[in-house]
Amino acid sequence: VQLQASGGGLAQPGGSLRLSCATSAYTLDYYSIGWFRQGPGREREGVSWIGSIDDTTKYADSVKGRFTVTRDNAKNTAYLQMNGLKPEDTAVYYCAADLFGDGAKWLEVSEYDYWGQGTLVTVSS
Repeated sequence: VQLQASGGGLAQPGGSLRLSCATSAYTLDYYSIGWFRQGPGREREGVSWIGSIDDTTKYADSVKGRFTVTRDNAKNTAYLQMNGLKPEDTAVYYCAADLFGDGAKWLEVSEYDYWGQGTLVTVSS
């Protein structure tokens, strides 16, 4: 399974971007999707997660109320809508897929079976 993250770019503080995570999987139905980011000199951290069965979502406290994760299984694509962007959101954003993942350990990098290559988000005026 290959994942392709896209949609990054330059945004002003308070602006918005929508990231996409396209997969080569025959079906996305069985995979939960996690979004992670890694800022300069920082560890990779979990941002958001969406389940495979009932679209349950989870968010890091730092993005709650600003980011929204969704999925379109018909298009084999997951999305991360980012509003109210802040300079501290600057990072390379990655999507990852977890086969039948239930989200119990969604923040753990090792839980995921497949990773995309990352897309850079820069928030600056």
